[in-house]
Amino acid sequence: MSRSLGGALRVLVVAVAAVALLGACSSKGKAKEPAKLVKIENRLVRPHEVWSRRIGDGGGKYYSGLRVAVADDALFAGALNGRVYALDPKNGHTIWRARTKARVISGPTLDDALVLVGTLDGEVIALKRADGSQVWRGQAPSEALAPPVGSGDTVVAKAVDGRVYGLDAASGSHKWTFDRNEPNLSLRGLSPPLILGERVYVGMDNGKLAQLGLADGQAVWEQTITVPTGRSDVDRMTDIDADLLPSGDGLYVVTFGGDLTLIDLASGNARWRRSVRSYSGMALGGDKLFVSDDAGTVWAFDAASGAVAWKQPGFKNRRLSPPAVFQGFVVVGDFDGHLHWLSTEDGKVVGRNRVGSDPITAAPIVAGDLMYVMNSRGLLEAFEARPAK
Repeated sequence: MSRSLGGALRVLVVAVAAVALLGACSSKGKAKEPAKLVKIENRLVRPHEVWSRRIGDGGGKYYSGLRVAVADDALFAGALNGRVYALDPKNGHTIWRARTKARVISGPTLDDALVLVGTLDGEVIALKRADGSQVWRGQAPSEALAPPVGSGDTVVAKAVDGRVYGLDAASGSHKWTFDRNEPNLSLRGLSPPLILGERVYVGMDNGKLAQLGLADGQAVWEQTITVPTGRSDVDRMTDIDADLLPSGDGLYVVTFGGDLTLIDLASGNARWRRSVRSYSGMALGGDKLFVSDDAGTVWAFDAASGAVAWKQPGFKNRRLSPPAVFQGFVVVGDFDGHLHWLSTEDGKVVGRNRVGSDPITAAPIVAGDLMYVMNSRGLLEAFEARPAK
């Protein structure tokens, strides 16, 4: 079988897996009932909407890698219809709007003077940050579902077939490729590459983490985070789909196979390990690490030791977004647009609001005294955290 045909088949099974697993279906084929939301007894926060607007139709019917990128001067967002926007972070007004004429499926991300997005048709597009004009288009081997990232003279992207490739930041020309065997069955979702200095860290669907050289894509070390277990292909899924989370000289990694660990950046060795299954993501706040797991539980761990500080099990089967830490609260989105505000101290639910009625799959983005949330259909809103009356 050719690599291109094999990649196409893998995309198909990835999509099937996403429907089966992210749709929260039971082994008997019956949909798992999401937990009902209960009245908040001690409301401490009143989320206040500062502004709201549409970014096209978001990812449309596709599970996407679309997200919001925020800088001091502008907020950037994109949609499947090919539009990429630069907005005023304070009021949502348009600074510029680019028409890429491509099916944008991931990003945007920022790299100095560039705004980077990936497409369903296997392209990475670089736009000028100043005005949105196109700088270059680089070709990927398959759908660029993971947001591309860049540093210095290299842009790194990861395709849905598992290959990682480096592009020249000035021209988009190919520099290097990192390729490893990936399982045939995996979730539809990809952990984006992470660039730290002259190294690139890549989480793979086979449960491994690799450190590569940014200049040449050569592996410095590879570490197995999760080993496949179980009899069925679904039981043996080990995907690293959540964003890798750096902290000092360590890197937090969580897998769908059931491992949360703190990895030493120099050696790749684990400092501690806990049993948590997640495709969503993590956030750091103070001395705690917060994680949304696949069952709908929000966990708080001691960031240094991995000891459990608390857990909030009240969102079972609500398909939580990655958490964000904002103004002393942990905030997570769910499958029907609710934002849940939790105390960082004990995990109690202390606030709730809603961003439309479509899923929130990307992490809320915090910048200064505002938090930005975009749902899967492109509704983007900015919030302040005000004390409850």
